[in-house]
Amino acid sequence: MQPENIQPSPAPVPHPSHSTKTFFGLAQDAGPRQNFSRPAVNDDYLTRFPEDPYGRETAPDARAWRVYVEEAAAFDENMVGQSRDGLDVMLVFAGLFSAVVTSFLVQVSQNLQADFSQMSALLLHDLLLVQLAMADGGTVNVTTPSINPAEKFEPDAIDVWINGLWVISLTTSLVVALAVVLVKQWLHRYMTFPSGTPGLRSHVRQFRFMGLEKWRVLIIIGMLPIIMHISLMLFFAGLALF
Repeated sequence: MQPENIQPSPAPVPHPSHSTKTFFGLAQDAGPRQNFSRPAVNDDYLTRFPEDPYGRETAPDARAWRVYVEEAAAFDENMVGQSRDGLDVMLVFAGLFSAVVTSFLVQVSQNLQADFSQMSALLLHDLLLVQLAMADGGTVNVTTPSINPAEKFEPDAIDVWINGLWVISLTTSLVVALAVVLVKQWLHRYMTFPSGTPGLRSHVRQFRFMGLEKWRVLIIIGMLPIIMHISLMLFFAGLALF
């Protein structure tokens, strides 16, 4: 007897839940996806840097100094980069604000001295009245002029306050601009390392970092926006009195 022809059964269709991933009922491709995450950094310094020979663990080109230089470079770049961005914005704002305050101050400072053009106009008016009185044959009173040029000029108290507030505001903004320039130069010098062995670069970096902490440079950077806010408040106070 010959065996009967047996038709092969169709292969079962895999269920989407088994072969493909779904997201809210929609089938997702199970293929490889592009990874947008940050690439892993190889921080295994034992494999990246060769082992030091015996007795040269503290040599100028030892592994310890190489590790220190690389770690310090990453730390300094993060620290100085954040501070540098804020200082650039602060410098531009302080310069523009100082120009605005100066334009206001130039106009208001004229109120602190006598207006000689107005004084000349009043004296000419008195002279004209005298000439008119003489032409009509009337009496002329020259003992009481409209204004006495020899009299000491005293500005109004409100003008003194406005000028004082705006002068202080301009001074503080210029101090902030000067401090920003000095700090930016210091940070640029801090990030510039001399060429040499890793040991020498490590010692220079540590010396500069100790100076940064000694002079409280980061605290000064944090105080600059506060001083700038004080300058703004003084300007607005004078503007309210204007």
